[in-house]
Amino acid sequence: MKTVLKLAGMLLGLAAYIGLAVLGRGGFTAFFSDLALTALAAVTLALTAVAALAGGSLSPGVREDRGNRWVLPVFFVVGLFSAYLPACADREGFWVIDGASVRWVGVVLFAVGGALRLWPVLSWAIGSVGW
Repeated sequence: MKTVLKLAGMLLGLAAYIGLAVLGRGGFTAFFSDLALTALAAVTLALTAVAALAGGSLSPGVREDRGNRWVLPVFFVVGLFSAYLPACADREGFWVIDGASVRWVGVVLFAVGGALRLWPVLSWAIGSVGW
């Protein structure tokens, strides 16, 4: 049951994050008409799928300091803005650098960064299974 809830949470978060970017860009057609943004959404989906298969735990194994929970609403607000504002700024032409070529560099950097972030988790998960 925990796996189903974890997967549902991941898919809900993914849909919300991409949905906010689509909204900021000006709609479904405006977002997915740009091939680089479509590739970015596909890479995000792939990284989410790999993260779901990697397992792992959110628990560090130590007791939590409840005084640090003030950061959760802050992270939530920053996450909302980081999903919506870049797409909105791109739509309005605000802080845009060169357009398509820089978008593709961003897609590659995002994919490489996501792979580097998941690599240690996957190597641990594969090693614990004995592959």
